[in-house]
Amino acid sequence: MLDIKWIREHGKLVQTVADQKGIAVSIEELLVWDETKRKLLQEVEHLRQTRNKLALDMSICVKTEELEMAEVLKKQGRDLHEQLSTLETELANTEQQFNKVMMLVPNIVSPDTPFGRSDADNKEVRREGEPFSFPFELKDHLQLGTLHNMIDISRGVKTAGARNYYLKGAGVFLHRAVQQMALDLLVNRGFTLYEVPLMVRTEALMNTGFFPTGEDQTYRITGEDKWLVGTSEVPLIACFSNEVVDVSEPIRLASVSTCFRSEVGSAGKDVHGLYRVHQFAKVEQVVLCEGAVEKSEQLLQEITQNAEDLLQALELPYRVMAVCTGDMSQKTYKQFDIETWMPSRKAYGETHSSSNLLDFQARRSQIRYRAADGKLRYCHTLNNTAVASPRILIPLLENHQEEDGSIRIPKALRPYMNGIECLESETGKA
Repeated sequence: MLDIKWIREHGKLVQTVADQKGIAVSIEELLVWDETKRKLLQEVEHLRQTRNKLALDMSICVKTEELEMAEVLKKQGRDLHEQLSTLETELANTEQQFNKVMMLVPNIVSPDTPFGRSDADNKEVRREGEPFSFPFELKDHLQLGTLHNMIDISRGVKTAGARNYYLKGAGVFLHRAVQQMALDLLVNRGFTLYEVPLMVRTEALMNTGFFPTGEDQTYRITGEDKWLVGTSEVPLIACFSNEVVDVSEPIRLASVSTCFRSEVGSAGKDVHGLYRVHQFAKVEQVVLCEGAVEKSEQLLQEITQNAEDLLQALELPYRVMAVCTGDMSQKTYKQFDIETWMPSRKAYGETHSSSNLLDFQARRSQIRYRAADGKLRYCHTLNNTAVASPRILIPLLENHQEEDGSIRIPKALRPYMNGIECLESETGKA
């Protein structure tokens, strides 16, 4: 969240960002609740002080046997208690309304974030490689998956409903190989590997900025205050909530986890094959650092480069996109998406995302560090998808297919595939 003092001074800017991000929140209403809360708090504090003085005076009267005056003070105390009780209830209700609106306030955006209404307005920053030219008729990833007996959509739907799937044989090996390759890359670059909870409390999702705006994208465990995570970013940040951490060196965290997303509102959009599914796996990078924009910008470039290095090792053409205001989440200050070329779509498709959140998550989560001047300050947090599977299998299979339907394994991935250089057809196996 943002500092309310800062919001008071920059209300118009915050409202503009909220409008650009498509978040229905009134900063004017927030400031009204804020002013009301502050006035009530002053009144409550004044009455509490008066109550304490009355109690002291009454105690003195009792000791000096001024019983008549003690009775007068006792009556005043009862009247004061009623006033205070009424005001405290009003203050609690006001704070509840203030917090409800405050949780909708978005993070500001970086000066170089492009303005736009949707992903169509994202701006290309750079690209690596060019789409391959194939002298034969291409097969899409589902055709290749069937040919190699590695993807079964129909049985996935039979078992679990739409947007579910089975991976088998070489599909499972590829799925796990790209994850392990990403983990090795990150560990070699100083990231600490975590195994994280896949179910978290509401508080964790609120504190990381996924709620309240993303509740419809999240699966809830019926009858419990638990939700299935859509990214290990949530438990990795929550791990350090309410702590004072040492960021003399950035805290670099990595995790591979199964992820779940309901994808409400995306019916008819990108639903072919493995592109948009309810269950997937992600290798996530999360970084906590000192609260300096220059430092977190440097780290944003670093974690984005990690993902690019993985795609280059997989020999896949891609481009980096600066995400516009309208395609950005509530919590994000600056974001890059990486889109990888998918021949069957005749287009680039998003496979990675990098975000700098400044201190938005850290304020909600109360993650602080002690600065050089001895004062406690909020950390900056960042995250990036190093690789997400099975989506990455789409460009991996399609870009490396041969005319006979075989699939070449990129050289860097072969050690994770038991040295296999090429996948041959396995059509006909169950």
